[in-house]
Amino acid sequence: MAKICIYGAGSIGCYVGGRLLAGGSDVSFIGRARMANQLRGQGITLSRHDDRHWHVPPERTDVSTAAATAAAADLVLVTVKSAATPAAAAELANVLRPGTIVVSFQNGVGNADVLRAALPQSTVLAGMVPFNVVERGPGAFHQGSAGELEIKHTPAMQPFVDEFRKAGLPLIQHVDMLPVQWAKLLLNLNNAINALANRPLKEELSQRAYRICLGMAQKEALALLKRADIRPARVTPLPVTWIPRVLGVPDALFERLGRTMLTIDPLARSSMSDDLAMGRTTEIDWINGEVVRLAQCLGQTAPVNERLCELVREAERADVRPSWSGEALLADLRAAAGASLPVHDRI
Repeated sequence: MAKICIYGAGSIGCYVGGRLLAGGSDVSFIGRARMANQLRGQGITLSRHDDRHWHVPPERTDVSTAAATAAAADLVLVTVKSAATPAAAAELANVLRPGTIVVSFQNGVGNADVLRAALPQSTVLAGMVPFNVVERGPGAFHQGSAGELEIKHTPAMQPFVDEFRKAGLPLIQHVDMLPVQWAKLLLNLNNAINALANRPLKEELSQRAYRICLGMAQKEALALLKRADIRPARVTPLPVTWIPRVLGVPDALFERLGRTMLTIDPLARSSMSDDLAMGRTTEIDWINGEVVRLAQCLGQTAPVNERLCELVREAERADVRPSWSGEALLADLRAAAGASLPVHDRI
């Protein structure tokens, strides 16, 4: 049986690894001492928004704090926060066997490149986790929204495809992952808005003012992607270019049109919101910051996404976490953009 290692036993890593383990795969975890102690004591309890549940007892949970655990792996799933990618790459470079498959299941669009540069003897693939996972307690992880894992297609990955299928996590494979990553990033631009709102995702997205903020960030990113000749993949029932307009419709109409976006556990929040709650540094530089970097490469500006980066960084430093109303955040972003919204976007 192939050996799978999860490098980064956080919410995503524990959920995906736990599902694979529950499906019968040989899985080990590498994480920090806090999580290692929890998994050794509690095992892994998993749940989904559709009321499905799994539990892996402690005696079946192989978890370590040492990167050397990955030396025996045939497949390594990297699920650390983006800021930790260079350190993860350096550690893995010292232990992986030549030919090991490494998948970046991380936010942003450049983490696989960082891993690839440090791991020339490995096959490094970009992957994407579209759903939200929250840690509900010691060893307990909940998938709060729908979606399937997506990954770059390569023959080297095919021996592992059945492992994911048995776990109920079928892999959607793509020849080119960059359009998929940008499509996911366009949706993830809401992470900052959700973090600043300090509300559950479903509650935030039910309010038009917050949705217009998201639409502004997405329109800005879409204009830059068009200049860069990058066409985001279709990862939702609606084409991504339609979403900003749908976000601006009245709440009652959005409730009908946006049912897929609202297929979210009522208590789920973005990972960025969870990071602020825990006093951790967020991934803002690898989400909205990616849009800012793209603008800079094109000789353009991205004032809306740049302002969202500034606000989240301010929240990281604040003694008291802010909770922005939709109207206040919209007014701030409109001021940053330097122009009023079109009439059909106004509250």
